[in-house]
Amino acid sequence: MSTHRGPSAQHRIVITGYGALTNLGVDAASTWSAMREGKSGISLIEGDDFKLYGDNWDVKIAGQIKGWDVSSVIEFREAKRLDRFCHLALGAAAEAVKHSGIDFSREDPERCGVVVGSGIGGIKTIEDGVLYLKEKGPHRINPFTVPRLMVNAGTGNISIKYGLKGPASAHATACASSGHAIADAMHIMQRGACDVMLVGGAEAACTPLCIGAFMVMKALSTRNDDPTRASRPFDTARDGFVLSEGAAIFVLETEEHARKRGATIYGELVGTGNSCDASHITAPDAQGDGAKRSMKAALAEARINPEDIGYINAHGTSTPLGDKAELAAVSTLFGAHAAKSRGGKLLMSSTKSMVGHCLGASGAVELIACLHAVKDGIIPPTINLDNPEPGFDIDLVPNTARERRIKYAMNNTFGFGGHNVTLIVGAYE
Repeated sequence: MSTHRGPSAQHRIVITGYGALTNLGVDAASTWSAMREGKSGISLIEGDDFKLYGDNWDVKIAGQIKGWDVSSVIEFREAKRLDRFCHLALGAAAEAVKHSGIDFSREDPERCGVVVGSGIGGIKTIEDGVLYLKEKGPHRINPFTVPRLMVNAGTGNISIKYGLKGPASAHATACASSGHAIADAMHIMQRGACDVMLVGGAEAACTPLCIGAFMVMKALSTRNDDPTRASRPFDTARDGFVLSEGAAIFVLETEEHARKRGATIYGELVGTGNSCDASHITAPDAQGDGAKRSMKAALAEARINPEDIGYINAHGTSTPLGDKAELAAVSTLFGAHAAKSRGGKLLMSSTKSMVGHCLGASGAVELIACLHAVKDGIIPPTINLDNPEPGFDIDLVPNTARERRIKYAMNNTFGFGGHNVTLIVGAYE
């Protein structure tokens, strides 16, 4: 059993199941396998939607999920009433529930809850609705438009599917959304309000409006001729992030509940941090002040020292400003522990180099990498890292996974609006 105890008055929160849908794989196992092997899920954009707007696209690449059949999880008639981001949320939740072995028909529904984050929600529904309004008039708008586009539709539909009547909410803090959702659920459970919660995030923003909007902001990579090398966090040749879709859902339980039902425990959530830059709506604080405070708060809540962290899954989006700010924050907070030339043991990588940026779902997707890092002793790489950002002395695990037994892993997720959230997961033995 883990030696981590945390505040004596609070319940310990453990992970007993998880599921994922990403461009690396249509389940959590294949997603992690691809991360471990350093594979990229970025490719040329497919779909008829973009053809409506001609060929004048500076960005022609994204991290689309291909080869997944929604009917494997959701009956056709029901699926028509839901946006794609909700399809992904329900698909990841189904895998997580199966993985955990939990039978909700045997649980007290008022002691089971849901928190799912999404930065944008049903954006495809919004785009389709505007087209119908313009071309066919208001009476031809889909009557399911509102329940499809709601950011809380993921939470609501998961609650309905499993009959979960406890605390339920949704977070929309841009790219920090699923990180905040997981942190919120952890605190709800620590104070004893729930025994079990389904938590995570889902995003399906590879749409014409989103690609176009980020494109004109100059936020996206235009390396269209070499998609798998387009996302290159911390590399001097980086030119922006790659927009991706994806979802990841976790089953969280109090330790007492998990042990009572004989569940397999894969790891423990031990601390979270939350801060705001309060400096700019899109650009991070140049010195990473908000990121540093978020990480520091998570360490304090977990009651561990910086030297206890073996791995950081960086926010690392592949943008010039964001990557540099995060490197500065980690270097300042972790000091000698992060300095490889001085014998520092800290490892940090960005799995966005492989999966791209899933916006509000990214924190949940990346928590899978952190969980496996503490469970399996495998640190996923930062691929496409040929020439690291100069002036920093951090081991960024370039291009090839590393074997390293660690006890604690940290997950950073930062969003527009200056939102920062940090999660710490620990090994459970």
